[in-house]
Amino acid sequence: MSEAAAVTPNGLLEVTDLRVSYGKIEAVKGISFSVPAGQVITLIGGNGAGKTTTLRAISGLLRPAGGSIVFDGQRIDETPAHEIVERGVAQSPEGRRIFPRMSVRENLDLGAFIRTGDITDDLNRVYELFPVLQERRNQAAGTLSGGEQQMLAMGRALMSRPRLLMLDEPSMGLSPIMMQRIFSTVKELKEAGTTILLVEQNAQAALRLADHGYVIETGRIVLSDSGAALLENEEVRKAYLGED
Repeated sequence: MSEAAAVTPNGLLEVTDLRVSYGKIEAVKGISFSVPAGQVITLIGGNGAGKTTTLRAISGLLRPAGGSIVFDGQRIDETPAHEIVERGVAQSPEGRRIFPRMSVRENLDLGAFIRTGDITDDLNRVYELFPVLQERRNQAAGTLSGGEQQMLAMGRALMSRPRLLMLDEPSMGLSPIMMQRIFSTVKELKEAGTTILLVEQNAQAALRLADHGYVIETGRIVLSDSGAALLENEEVRKAYLGED
C-alpha cells in the first residue's frame, strides 16, 4: 500500500507527525490523523503495527519522541495521564484491565475518580447500556465472563463522561455473539453522538461502524478513506478482510 496523504486539521483530536519509540525501536513513525467531534474513527492494521502504542501516547501513558497531539485546541503530548482524563479523554484498554477482586460497582466508581458530586445518572446510563452490570454490581469483577469484563471496561471509561472515548480491541477474545453485542453498543454510542477512536483487528466490523478509517502498517499510515470506501478497497479486502 502507498503512503497516505496528510490530513487537514479539523478535529476534536489532531495527531500530527506522531513518533513513539521503545528505546531504540521506533514503533510509530510520524503518523497524522484527525478525529472530528461526533464521529467514529478507526485505526486498523496487524499485530505490532503501532495502533495500541498510538492510543497509549494519546492517553499520556507513553511520552512521544516527536510530533504533537492536540485535543480541543490544546496540546496534550506532555500532559500527565490523569490530567488528560480530566480534559475529557478516556480509554478502555486492550485486555480490559479491570480490577478483579473489586466489585463491578467499585470498578465503575473508579472510572468516576475525577468527578465530584452525584454519579447516579452516570451509573444508570452504564446500566442501561449494559444491564448485566447492574445485575452483577456486587459481584467480584474477576468472576465475570470475558464479554462482561469488556462491558465493564467500557462502562468504567464512560463514567468519566469523556468527550473522546478510545476503545482498544474491544472484541478481542470474545465469542461471536458477545462480539456482536459489543459492536451494537459502540453503534448505540455513536448514534448518541459520542466521539470514538476505535482500534480493532476485526476490520470489517470496525469499518462498518467508522466514518473514516486509517490503515497502519509498521508504524506508518499507508491508507486513509471513509469506512465504506475502505470496505470496498481491494488491497484492504485482501490484507485485512481475508478475501482473495
